[in-house]
Amino acid sequence: MAICQVTAQSIISGTVSDGKEPLAGANVFVLGTIDGSLTDSLGRFSFTTSQTGEVTLKATFIGYDDFMLTADIRQLSNLSVLMKEQAASIEEVVVTASTFSFGKSDNFKTMNALDVVMAGNSCGDIVAALQTLPGTQMVGENGKLYVRGGESEECQTFVNGMHVLVPYSTNTENSAVRGRFSPFLFKGINFSLGGYSGEYGQALSSVLPMETTDAATSDKYGVSASLVDWNIGGTKAFSNSSLSFNAALTSMGLYDRLFTQRRDFTRPYRKLSGEAQYKKEFNASSVLKSYVGYDLTSVGLHTDGRNLSLKEHNIYANVTHRATIGHGCTFFTGIANSSVFNDIDNAQTGGDHYHNFRNEVHLKAEVRKVCSDVLKLSMGIEDYIRNSRLRFAPYRYDLDYNLLAAHADAQWRVVPRVFLNMSARAEMMKTDWLLMPRATLSYIPNKHLQWSLVAGRYSQTAADDELAQSQNSLTQATADHAVLSMQYQSKATLLRIEPYWKKYHHLPLMENGIWQSHGYGISRGIDVFLDLSFPIKRGNGVSKGALTTTLSYSFNDSKRLYLDYAEERTPDYASRHNLRLTAKYAVGKFVFGLAESYASGRCFPVGKTPHYNSVDMNLTYLLSPKVIVYTSLNNIMGRTNIFRYDANGSPITASRDRFFYIGIFVSLKNNKAYDISNF
Repeated sequence: MAICQVTAQSIISGTVSDGKEPLAGANVFVLGTIDGSLTDSLGRFSFTTSQTGEVTLKATFIGYDDFMLTADIRQLSNLSVLMKEQAASIEEVVVTASTFSFGKSDNFKTMNALDVVMAGNSCGDIVAALQTLPGTQMVGENGKLYVRGGESEECQTFVNGMHVLVPYSTNTENSAVRGRFSPFLFKGINFSLGGYSGEYGQALSSVLPMETTDAATSDKYGVSASLVDWNIGGTKAFSNSSLSFNAALTSMGLYDRLFTQRRDFTRPYRKLSGEAQYKKEFNASSVLKSYVGYDLTSVGLHTDGRNLSLKEHNIYANVTHRATIGHGCTFFTGIANSSVFNDIDNAQTGGDHYHNFRNEVHLKAEVRKVCSDVLKLSMGIEDYIRNSRLRFAPYRYDLDYNLLAAHADAQWRVVPRVFLNMSARAEMMKTDWLLMPRATLSYIPNKHLQWSLVAGRYSQTAADDELAQSQNSLTQATADHAVLSMQYQSKATLLRIEPYWKKYHHLPLMENGIWQSHGYGISRGIDVFLDLSFPIKRGNGVSKGALTTTLSYSFNDSKRLYLDYAEERTPDYASRHNLRLTAKYAVGKFVFGLAESYASGRCFPVGKTPHYNSVDMNLTYLLSPKVIVYTSLNNIMGRTNIFRYDANGSPITASRDRFFYIGIFVSLKNNKAYDISNF
């Protein structure tokens, strides 16, 4: 006799959605069994099971919380499964309001060291590359960063969280300077146009925090050469540490002989610089970084009947240590020292001598704790110890002061798509305390869109000369920021629109020959940034190349009463409209670049300058995996741009209308170029 046992089969069916659209590819199954199926393109599922009685049905989908339902098997037909989008951990959230990030692929915009070197008219300068972004102003006579109607000194630079006193090289008056740091030094650059957290102080308008690369895992050596600079650098890697160096010589001597220019230089501009770094990873949770850099800059110029001679020594060093100490806590300590010696012979009249020494020691300690998926806290203390000495008849002074600061910061996920960052920074100079609250409220409905509202107060001490002449009586200047930020991001499109408003208080103002903290000002406007990337294909669908275009527009309306102004007016460095268009086309071993820069005229007591306009182009060629050739020509139309007017009403222009650059970059040990000084 044959006995046949038949087991009853039950059908489980239904649809899976997130309340807006069906979820295709969701996994639906009976917990503890292999019975289940994936949803189709309409979110539908149906499968059979031999289970009886009460069972647990589970549905999973990437990016969504798991769905669980326990019920009798007979109730699991024609179900409507609603899945909720997984809330991001507070550690995973990147709020991009008023910040452009470089070198981090998960942030708003990606730009590595190679992009900085090859950006339109940057010629390898970080500062020049950042001036292609909205919110920055074209101030060609010195080339520094001016952000949203603020002075260049209102933008402060930090390396590994530590302050840099003077981030620029020096040059003669009405000559553009360069940033003193190589772009190859950094793995991440976060340029904040306003609304930054309590961690950063002494910056009224913007901050430029830069993070150096981690310890190298392989040796790298390389060289580069151009008409104006020569560079050698490299890294020696050890088991859990690395030692890096970089040396460069910049000289305009050869260039000045090859191409004519308007100024009478008695000694060409020269800069000798060297950098060294040591990084050690004691373990995965303890990292030490150290950096030291030195610049020697000199130039001579015949002007106004005298032979001006300028020489500057600029030394910067820092040591930082970051360690995880358990229970979600990270502890950071750092010390930095900046020393700048500036000497000028025949500074104002023949035979005089100007000497200025500035020094700053920055001490910092901070602890961060991830309390949960919805809350992250940080708090820290720091001290700026500053002194300055000036010897220049009839002025001479010795200035010493220190500024104590503390901050507390909380990042909180209020609900799954709403995030709040609240911080407070307190600073004490002499016996005066200043409290500055700051907050950012962000709504991130999906991975493409982000809305933020930013508000806060920021402060900065007056310049050394003003402090000394006021006998250290000036209070800190403050600025109130309010920014509304909208950002849309897809695979090929980036769009950001940001209206902003700033109100200044206690700016230095010369009244009856005495410095007072009675100045004030306002700056408001809107920034727009659009980045479009798309491949160019042949008729058969094969890729022919890639085209990237950007549009950067800034409108700024600002007025101030400060310094020696007799009345409230638009500051002379501010232009109302700034527009920059760029296009980059990569095909094969070639990268072509084209840039158009426009700025409306700037207002001076003697009149308004004509608008600024420059068309720049560049070409990069990969000669071999280890050799890259880069060339650029700035202002190809040869327009004579007037940057400003001097006190006599004479126009100030660049020393030459066009600038041609060609450089070759060679890797000696690695399989790709541009690792020459990639620390």
